[in-house]
Amino acid sequence: MSSNQSGIKIISKNKRATFDYLLIETFEAGLVLTGTEIKSVRANQVSLQRSYVQQRDGELWLVEAHIAPYDHGNIQNHDPVRPRKLLLHRREIAKIIAQVQQKSLTIVPTKLYLKNGRAKVEIALAQGKKKHDKRQDLAKKDDQRRMERALREKYR
Repeated sequence: MSSNQSGIKIISKNKRATFDYLLIETFEAGLVLTGTEIKSVRANQVSLQRSYVQQRDGELWLVEAHIAPYDHGNIQNHDPVRPRKLLLHRREIAKIIAQVQQKSLTIVPTKLYLKNGRAKVEIALAQGKKKHDKRQDLAKKDDQRRMERALREKYR
């Protein structure tokens, strides 16, 4: 998708997360992948659309993220939607789990990117938006677009 000077190449963004949730705090997590999975990630064959993060046995797992099977893979090709372990420091995991339990928050992946050749996932502690909040956000975005369009027309 895009890249910048700091060695980060964004592979996939979860636009639905910012629409459905109010993002409170973000964390960067490593991702445990197999050989064919990282090749598919490098080929931008990833979707985070229906994915979420789940806590199991004191660890965090990325669930329902779709990484397409590698085209030139062999018989050991991976399952596209298998759960993938997230790598974080123990303190971060403990902090995230505590906040999820205390404040009834959820954990959503917001983007997947390559940082210096390693796959990383940005996850966020999030609170679900109500229907009127979503409508309000859409109205703000619409107003912003109208203002920008008017400014462009004025200075042509």
